[in-house]
Amino acid sequence: MNDFPETSNGAGVRKILLLTPRGFCAGVVRAIDVVKIALNVYGAPIHVRKEIVHNRYVVEELKSLGAVFIDELKEVPSGSRVIFSAHGVSPAVRQEAKQRNLRVIDATCPLVTKVHLEAVRFAKSGYTIVLIGHKDHDEVIGTLGEAPESSILVETEADVDHLQIPDESKICYLTQTTLSLDETTGIIARLKQRFPLIQAPPAQDICYATENRQLAVKAVIPQAGALLVIGSQNSSNSRRLVEVSRNSGVPAYLVDDAREVRKDWLAEVGVVAVTAGASAPENLVEELIASLKTHHGFQTVEEVEVREEDVRFSLPSELAPHASRLTTISV
Repeated sequence: MNDFPETSNGAGVRKILLLTPRGFCAGVVRAIDVVKIALNVYGAPIHVRKEIVHNRYVVEELKSLGAVFIDELKEVPSGSRVIFSAHGVSPAVRQEAKQRNLRVIDATCPLVTKVHLEAVRFAKSGYTIVLIGHKDHDEVIGTLGEAPESSILVETEADVDHLQIPDESKICYLTQTTLSLDETTGIIARLKQRFPLIQAPPAQDICYATENRQLAVKAVIPQAGALLVIGSQNSSNSRRLVEVSRNSGVPAYLVDDAREVRKDWLAEVGVVAVTAGASAPENLVEELIASLKTHHGFQTVEEVEVREEDVRFSLPSELAPHASRLTTISV
């Protein structure tokens, strides 16, 4: 849609549709709070295994406060504290931490933990677990580690066609929490077609925030000429928002911040939709809106609320008594 909407006097006006819900989900808020409280209680440095959430602005801000992000536990001095990221870890990582006498603070999102527990339960019951997800994602690596001998990863419907299952009466599927709803639905349908006895998880594994942000994009995209998504390139749920829009025929762009928006993307666009992935800070959205007005000629903002979110997750038990020491930072 490239036509500019008209005001009552017929003049063209360029409009921003600001999607709600957008930005931080409960799991991301919890993970960031874990790092901030740990820094306040125990002091810097605090080591964090992998990026606490997949957003470079969040990571850089926490680095400035004294968080040290590492890839492997061998980089953490023996006996030190280490925080596990929101994406979860495998039992092998937990065992390594124990062997090195590391004091672990677990920031794994409870919805990721749910998938881990499902994998353990199905494996103990003798099931082959088909995990739908992206092979290099931190969450998938951790989930596969719960039952590596029993798990098979699939990324596409074509992967399903090549599955060899030892006992087709004992097969189940689980999913990464940040997948495309549409793509996952197709893979699950193919699994059910090939394996009629396949067991589903007790409740959908794709998290509420991923689902809600995709539904919001679907709701407004027929009105828009383009979609801008605030989020980092390694954010799975942010990339899925771009895919949802493009699959509907509307150009979409994933940007870390307003500076990455190119004028030619929006030159012929009268209505642009704006949202943010579940690990993207709201201040970046605010900066984008200001930039669209100042540098790209958009004049009005209409907030479109598709679903209300009020989910909250409790802090790890060792940090809960110190919640009052949480300080506000820009992320």
